[in-house]
Amino acid sequence: MGVHSAKFPNEAAPESLAEAVARHGISHPVVNDGDFAIWQRYGVRAWPTLVLVDPQGYVVGAVAGEGHGPALREAIQELIAEHRQAGTLRVDGRPFVLRHPAPPSESFLAYPGKVLADVAGRRFFVADSGHHRIVVADPAAQVRAVAGTGKAGFADGSFTTAQFRNPQGMALVGGHLYVADTENHAIRRLDLRARTVETVAGTGEQAAGRPRPGTGRAVALNSPWDLVSRNSTLYIAMAGCHQIWAMELVTGTLTPFAGSGREELRDGPRLEAGLNQPSGLATDGQALFVADSEASAIRVITLADFGRVTTLVGEGLFEFGDVDGTGPAVRLQHPLGIAVLGGACYIADTYNHKIKRLYPALRRVETVLGSGKPGRGEGAEPTFFEPGGLSAAADRLYIADTNNHRICVADLAAGTVAVLPLGESG
Repeated sequence: MGVHSAKFPNEAAPESLAEAVARHGISHPVVNDGDFAIWQRYGVRAWPTLVLVDPQGYVVGAVAGEGHGPALREAIQELIAEHRQAGTLRVDGRPFVLRHPAPPSESFLAYPGKVLADVAGRRFFVADSGHHRIVVADPAAQVRAVAGTGKAGFADGSFTTAQFRNPQGMALVGGHLYVADTENHAIRRLDLRARTVETVAGTGEQAAGRPRPGTGRAVALNSPWDLVSRNSTLYIAMAGCHQIWAMELVTGTLTPFAGSGREELRDGPRLEAGLNQPSGLATDGQALFVADSEASAIRVITLADFGRVTTLVGEGLFEFGDVDGTGPAVRLQHPLGIAVLGGACYIADTYNHKIKRLYPALRRVETVLGSGKPGRGEGAEPTFFEPGGLSAAADRLYIADTNNHRICVADLAAGTVAVLPLGESG
């Protein structure tokens, strides 16, 4: 049984929790512990915490953090054997059936996490995360290619046979599309001409703790969430270990680029600074802009040899909200996406259901689109439901409106939003 003790107000909303359960394919019951009553009664101090309860209701152990699977499985098997022998294990219970909210029947996408516009190629790419695939479409929203079978897995090969697991960020380098295959803990490369998929980094298993530098498929990664490329380097937002990594595309070498691995809002030299589940990346060619999600912050990392991490807005892991303004006054709520356009950064302020604009030199933030409440509006009064990805193209902003299962395009000059009618054609 899962117990959801929400850190962010948006996570405590029943509709948001239901979507999260569906988005992650959770099949066990989940309790919404909105007032932290269960958290307090079990003496929990950290996310995640796992508590083992025996068939008679006694707590027999608890652990915090990740990586405890093997030990827990062993303990559970011992408890089953012990209570089966004692006759205290009930085995005739009725199976639990969890009812998930489902994408609308007319929806072509399911929980799209990221979107990438390619102006030169007159196309855009969608990480159709809930369907475990990548969609390629033209400006008229006609689908030109789909990579992935639609079922979760980890397989290279042709577009029709390859498999992904919750893919997220993408970066286009020449005729290749690099994909952060998040739950496979891998970087995949799509040859757009040959229509093939190849794994270029990651073992397919999550790294225990901080990944170790290395080359290509020999390196275990930890929840890569977004990508951006500059020259011959691919930068990776490694959300699971609170770092930005760099992959040299010529050699396949992977090394940490920024972040000590400690989850904290700390500025300084890039490898000494602290990040907090970075989940969005963008660049203006001189610096990386980071949606530092768990700290509800936007960070900037200079790309010079002795780069530094600087916080533009955000105050810490437990300082969040929905406040426009300048510098320390600004509050965001778990932003996942970021894009650079015309000297400004556009932010998918995910848990506030808004698109905001940040002027980096001034550290000033203003709401551009969205009401602050979940919705499906378009036109002159658009609303969103946990938008997770952004991509800028000319005066347009492509938006992955994740929980609405749609891709929107915003005309920033007019202040209007249209939904792209993606469908099976081409």
